[in-house]
Amino acid sequence: MKIKLYYAPLSPFARKARVIALETGLDRDIEMRAVTVSPVNPNADLARDNPLIKVPTLVTADGTALFDSRVICEYLDTLHSETKFFPMPGAERWRALRQQALCDGVMDAAVLCRYEAAVRPEQYQWSEWRTGQLGKITRGLAVLEQEAAALEGALTIGNVTAACALGYLDFRLPETKWRDTAPSLARWFARISERPSFKATAPAA
Repeated sequence: MKIKLYYAPLSPFARKARVIALETGLDRDIEMRAVTVSPVNPNADLARDNPLIKVPTLVTADGTALFDSRVICEYLDTLHSETKFFPMPGAERWRALRQQALCDGVMDAAVLCRYEAAVRPEQYQWSEWRTGQLGKITRGLAVLEQEAAALEGALTIGNVTAACALGYLDFRLPETKWRDTAPSLARWFARISERPSFKATAPAA
């Protein structure tokens, strides 16, 4: 049985796994299955492998389904012999995991903002709640800007997640104009976005 990855082309979380697959050459051994997911319209095909009906979902060669981008990315990192995206225990590993957690939080907030505007009926939308989510994004990016130098160098799960988060903001929340307050982050993002793996997985309307 071939490994199968369910993904939504616009999902920043699924993009993390797709970038790692491309960077390591694992994409040649993975059946990439694009699906449509919605918080209000369950995808029956995906539900058979993931009761949470979320992407990404990875089904291993023995039929085990793995959920959550963090779990999937770490699993993929065990399947190749190149430099690991999850560093060995030590300061570098904790830095990468901290970056991943911070940027996953930014992506969570951004996706919730998107759902609030695009899925929730207008009469039920809560502007203060959305403002709160935008505040998480702003504070998260402020930390990334202060620590932009730590994103340089070899790819890790930390800087891969950071790039996926920034790409999603550009696509879904351009009104944040995050580059105005994060020039160092913007320069770093411009460079990493030139990698073929990021070009191939960039969200597009």
